[in-house]
Amino acid sequence: MPNGICRLSYYGELLRKILKDEGYECTFINLNAYAMSGKPREWLNGLRSVNPKTKMTHLLSAGMETIKMVEYLDEITSEYYKGCGFEPTGAWQKAYKHFIAAMYRADSKAAIEKAYNEAKQAFDSVPLIKPPHPLKVGIIGEFYTAVDPFSNREVEEKLANMGVEVHRWMNITHRLIHYPGEKNLNVEIKEYCTYEMGPTSTANIWAAKHYAEQGFHGLVHIKSANCTPEIDIVPILQQLSARYKIPLLVLTCDTQTSDVGLMTRLEAFYDMMEAKGRQLK
Repeated sequence: MPNGICRLSYYGELLRKILKDEGYECTFINLNAYAMSGKPREWLNGLRSVNPKTKMTHLLSAGMETIKMVEYLDEITSEYYKGCGFEPTGAWQKAYKHFIAAMYRADSKAAIEKAYNEAKQAFDSVPLIKPPHPLKVGIIGEFYTAVDPFSNREVEEKLANMGVEVHRWMNITHRLIHYPGEKNLNVEIKEYCTYEMGPTSTANIWAAKHYAEQGFHGLVHIKSANCTPEIDIVPILQQLSARYKIPLLVLTCDTQTSDVGLMTRLEAFYDMMEAKGRQLK
C-alpha cells in the first residue's frame, strides 16, 4: 500500500488481515505508514525496510526510468484505444500486446525506449479504416477502477470493438506525474463545484466538461461500489449531461458485475451515442 487516504488508509491493514486469515506467513510492510508523514526521507526508510541496501542515488535513477516507462505506457495505451476499433486485422492489438510484454521485460532505459519506438512504428505502419466523424466516448471515474481493465471488465476494449473512439484522460501520467492541480482545474468548473470533493472528483468533472464541450457522443463514469467521492459527483455529471445533451452511462463495478449485464448496457448506450451522432450531423 504505497499512499493515499482512501477509506481512511485502512486498506493496508485490511490486506494484511486477509493474508493472515488465508494462512500466509509473511512480513507485511505498509509503505503508506511512511508516506503519510509527508517527509520524502520517510519513503527511503520504508523502502529500506524492504531492502536495507537501498541507496538514494539508485532510487533516483530507477525512479526516473520508472516515470518514463509510465509515461510511455499511458501514451501508447491511449493511442491504442483511440484506434483499435478501426483496425480489422488485429495488427494493432498484436502490436500493443507486444509493447506491454516488452515493457514487462525492460530492465534499462534503452530497453524502455526501444519498446516505445517499436510500438509507435507499428501503429504508424498499420492503416486505420476510420469514418470521417467516428463516435467518441470519454471515460471518467475512480482512479483505479477506470484505469484497470480487470476491475472494469475491459469496458474500453468492449466499446472500441463496437467501432468507438475511446478517450480516457485519467491515468497515472495525468493524475500523478503532470497533474495541473486542483486550483487550476477548479477555475474551469467553478459553476459546478465549489469545494474539492475527493481524490479524483475535480479532475473527473473537469474532464467530463471538456469532453462535452469537444462534442463527444457519450460519457462513461466508472466507479467501484460505495466509492463516496464518485457517488457525490454523479448529480454534477447529470447536470452536464442535460446541459450539453450528451448521454451519460454510470457503471458501478464489484464482484457481481458480469459481462452479459455490462454488454447489454453498453449496447443500449451505443444506440444513444448513435442518435447523438445523427443530431450533430
